[in-house]
Order: sequence, then C-alpha cells, then structure tokens
Amino acid sequence: MDTRAKILNAALRLFADHGYDAVGVQTIVEAVEVTKPTLYHYFGSKRGLFETLVREQSASLLQAVREAALYQGDITLTVHRVVQTYFDFAGKHPLFYRMLLSMWFAPPSSEYFAVVQDVLLEQHQLLEAMFRDAVSNHGNMRDRQQQYALSLRGMIDTYIRISMLGMVDLNDTAFRQRLVHQFMHGIFS
Repeated sequence: MDTRAKILNAALRLFADHGYDAVGVQTIVEAVEVTKPTLYHYFGSKRGLFETLVREQSASLLQAVREAALYQGDITLTVHRVVQTYFDFAGKHPLFYRMLLSMWFAPPSSEYFAVVQDVLLEQHQLLEAMFRDAVSNHGNMRDRQQQYALSLRGMIDTYIRISMLGMVDLNDTAFRQRLVHQFMHGIFS
C-alpha cells in the first residue's frame, strides 16, 4: 500500500472512531508514521484529506445506488435492489458507512458537513427520482416521492446502524424481504 492510501485508511479509521473534530493532523500522521508535510503534499490540509476520502469512498456507493434505483416497471423489485445495494455496501465498507451516518447529524456550520451533505443529497435525489418514475404505474404515489425517499433512507440507515451493533443480520434474505414488504405495505395501503 502506498503512502497516500495509508494516510486515507488511517484517516478513515480515526474519523469513524472519533469524529472529524476530535482527530488532528498530528494524530493522523503519527498513525501512519509520516510527517505533516507528507500529508499536506497529498491533500493540502485536513479538510482536503477529508474531501478526498469522502469523494473516493462514496463514488462506488453513488454508482451502485444510481444503478439500483433505475425504475424498470416494478417498484417493489427496485426498492429491494436499493436496500440490497445499501446493505452490501455497508457490509463491505463499515467504517466509511458509520462515518457517513455520524456526519448526517453534524451541525450545518461545521467544516465537514458541506462535504458530506453533497453525498447525502445525491443519494436522496436518486431515491426521489426512483419514486417519481414509479408514479406512472402507481398514481397513489404522486407528490409523495420526497416522503418515500426520506422514509426509505431512514429505514435503511437505521437497520444498517443496528446491524453494526450486532442486533440484525443484513445478509439474511428473509429479513430483507420482510423489510421491503413492510415498507411497500406502507406505500400501497
């Protein structure tokens, strides 16, 4: 692993475990055993490091959600794909996902909120578009796409978080099916 990647990995672990504000540049460079000028060479600043980390780590999540959220005539199947996509990503990237979850509730004035907000907003827009596209087949969903997108993300993130605490197994197919069924029941009832 090269120095740049080592810095990114250490920063991810530290930000996920302690939060952005609690981790200083000195802590990061000590964890990697490099100098501050080395970190500044690659990223310019702590914020630059954080921006790079979020941009690079979230790219695959956003692409996977973009593909999963493409509505192709079956909203239940599409929601199932979206749920599976998030659960798979969180399972493969638990530190990054935990960091994102913690940043969701960051003060809007914080240095790092704007960086994470773009990723969160894009995810919301993809889900909202999925529900908007489904209106052609499900007229009762009209003008509710924002509510559905927020509710779906809230449900997904809640279950991911409690899975990180060992309370549920996101790999359980029957569990995922019940979860999607419960969500869809709320839409169709």
